[in-house]
Amino acid sequence: AEKPGTGSRLEGVTGIWFGGGDQSRLTAAIGGTPVEAAIRQRYREGAVVGGTSAGAAGMSAVMITGDERRPGGARPPSDNQSAFLTIDRNNIITARGLGLVEGVIVDQHFVRRRRHNRLISLVLENPGWVGVGVDESTAAEVSNDGWWTVMGESVIVVYDARRAKMAPPTGPLGAAGLAMHVLPAGSRYRPASGEVRLPESGR
Repeated sequence: AEKPGTGSRLEGVTGIWFGGGDQSRLTAAIGGTPVEAAIRQRYREGAVVGGTSAGAAGMSAVMITGDERRPGGARPPSDNQSAFLTIDRNNIITARGLGLVEGVIVDQHFVRRRRHNRLISLVLENPGWVGVGVDESTAAEVSNDGWWTVMGESVIVVYDARRAKMAPPTGPLGAAGLAMHVLPAGSRYRPASGEVRLPESGR
């Protein structure tokens, strides 16, 4: 990825796709390289850029790595080895993503793997970000006008704390008026304004 000739191989392509795996390895391999610059250039010029699983997580500027600092929080259970059992401050580890979608943080496998706690934690810590959880077999098509269209077999879940009343930053995470949207296929969402159009109503 450091070689200029590798980036030039992307000249003229109309689509770039990132598969699954480990998003931290993905961004470590291409971040700050001629390949990343070439991807951004193609995206600005109209190429479609997308990804699944780790490839989807890497689309946002702030990327969930999949790691946490305190598994189980202050009360780690002895009978459960699941990850992200708490809504907690300074627990979810993030890294720099590709930043091709702005103002949002993308999570994936969202409903199937019950990843609500980690996205809620990040949104409450950073209320200027909109949390977008994409479930399996589901996609968001991001168009040039800023609207996202939901496609597929499940839903996209959105958490938006931009208009919420936040708990003091020195204490536990909390908020009143956190907006949540559950968007099935055919829904449209505009993160910049928070507008939602459900498929039944078109409003």
